[in-house]
Amino acid sequence: MAGAHVGLCRIMFTSHLPWWRSSAPWRPGHILPRAWERCQPPRDRGVSTSAGQGQHGGVREKRISGDLEMPLARRGMETLFHEQPETGNQYLEDALLRSYLRTHLPAKVLQEVDRDLERFGNRLLMQIRALGWECELNPPVLRQYDAWGRRVDHIVTCSAWRRMKEIAAEEGLVAEAYERRYSNWSRLHQAVKLYLFSSSSGGFNCPLAMTDGAAKVIESLGVPGSLKNAFGHLTSRDPKKFWTSGQWMTERRGGSDVANGTETVARKQPDGTYRLYGFKWFTSAADSDVTLTLARVVDAEGQVKQGSGGLSLFFLKVRDEEGKLNNIQVQRLKDKLGTRQMATAELWLDGAKAELLSAEGRGVASISNMLNITRIHNVIGAVASMRRMLSLSREYARRRVAFGKLLKDHPLHVQTLARMEVQTRGAFLLLMDIVRLLGLTETNMASEQDQLLLRVLIPAAKLYTGKQASAVVIEAMESFGGQGYMEDTGLPVIVRDALVLSIWEGTTNILSLDVLRSLSKSQGQAMAAFLSSVQGKLDLASSTGGLEPAVGQTRAALGRLEQFMRAAGPKGALTMELAARDFSYTLARIYTGTLLIEHAARPDASSTDIAAARRWCSQELCPVAMELDNGSYDAEAALVDAALVDGGSPACSSRL
Repeated sequence: MAGAHVGLCRIMFTSHLPWWRSSAPWRPGHILPRAWERCQPPRDRGVSTSAGQGQHGGVREKRISGDLEMPLARRGMETLFHEQPETGNQYLEDALLRSYLRTHLPAKVLQEVDRDLERFGNRLLMQIRALGWECELNPPVLRQYDAWGRRVDHIVTCSAWRRMKEIAAEEGLVAEAYERRYSNWSRLHQAVKLYLFSSSSGGFNCPLAMTDGAAKVIESLGVPGSLKNAFGHLTSRDPKKFWTSGQWMTERRGGSDVANGTETVARKQPDGTYRLYGFKWFTSAADSDVTLTLARVVDAEGQVKQGSGGLSLFFLKVRDEEGKLNNIQVQRLKDKLGTRQMATAELWLDGAKAELLSAEGRGVASISNMLNITRIHNVIGAVASMRRMLSLSREYARRRVAFGKLLKDHPLHVQTLARMEVQTRGAFLLLMDIVRLLGLTETNMASEQDQLLLRVLIPAAKLYTGKQASAVVIEAMESFGGQGYMEDTGLPVIVRDALVLSIWEGTTNILSLDVLRSLSKSQGQAMAAFLSSVQGKLDLASSTGGLEPAVGQTRAALGRLEQFMRAAGPKGALTMELAARDFSYTLARIYTGTLLIEHAARPDASSTDIAAARRWCSQELCPVAMELDNGSYDAEAALVDAALVDGGSPACSSRL
């Protein structure tokens, strides 16, 4: 029998040799988006192979064979033997986005939004994408001293970055959400434009996130008279009036523990303003016009209150009316893995004039609105990076010939792209549902269940899509072979910029604990809203043909989730802390699967909509129940974790 098995394996793995075992050499693909070409030296495009020429592989192989015999000096000047992938209007080419808008937007709103998005898609293609590449090629620099030795701390940005700011104002990328021309659908319209803009923005999507967050905080406070002018600037469509905002919270101790890490102090002045003193270790969009920041107010005895209860929220202008820094010194720009287009700096606040926004000691609560908005922007960036990389990968597969046929004709390659497509579809629908709920909340149209659900979904979506983006963009880069690793293709830029998404605005573990806190604060009501929403969507879709397996798998996962909660409740806080990450993944997977099912249950849904829902729901939807059964959340498991981590440490085994 053993011999028979060996014989069978030999037949399986040697008959009809697949392309990766072919004798033909692998030639990595060349990609350079057309809008970026003017940033590169002219080059011969070499031999062109279009999608319709894949069947003429034999003729092409003869041509290649002949080329390899040319003199070495000439061969050294030749380019690769295929064309770059070229995508068109991102909006028109995004079938899922367009079907979502047709399903949900009222007819009149859809007509206007559709026209605006098609126009914006053309602008992205013809203008914005090239500017984004220029931002990557010309990152900001710090000029600390002028020619005469005076300290100026001037952050120099390129003209393309400054033009991005003007375009952001013209397109209303912040204003759209606050003008509310389309009532509760205005927030969704804004989110879609940001989704299209993000991967071509040259990093300018980040200051827009913080600007949106600052506007949200001010609006939530009722737009105090002293901040009416600032709110007008932050939400302006006039490029000459538009301001961007920073968010300065991270200090020398770093991380998300602002309650114990914030050392900046605020001293009240006779005129009612404050002067801030302290060191801000990580300030994104340091070239912004204004910022929100946390500090501890010094009392009459010269003391400050520690912990989160001692933190207050302040608004300050970065420069005064003369254009000089507001008693701020720029120590240096941060040298980051990605988002290099945007200036991130270390700043000393040496008496910076500021205005108290929150009540004293209520800074963390007041800034929560900003964090919710910036986390949603983080999700937008994650979904946008996945869609952009997948679009390029798909187009490349239609053009790239390898081992005698196009990549799109290799089933394993297509399977890989299909798996990425399912992940991207799920993340997109999760994003859209969150901004739909946000729009309802902002226009006082949300039910109590909608509001509770939104509180849970924001941190869960942020942590999950950040992980999805990292996996998908790296897989997509690999789909280009060695060419995907080349800087001048622009692909590594998208990968680097996506990798930060699981870190900024809270790491995965921090956000997992935020999910638990949101459930705890609502005393179980938020979880009840989640379960009710999922069950309601499944009930509506249960009679749709082709979706029975997906509905059944999701209902089974929902049942296991409820069993987990009943079993884990009596076990105490340690169990839930250890389970927090898997629990959040479970919520994200179940809810996303439900949204895919809901989208596939539409009367005009396509077979691919149904296939995407079925494939998503065929994965493990409730990992938290599985790990509970495995004992992963017991106290003994925590001890084993510690032993595994410390067991190989020299410090642990040292006899000193």
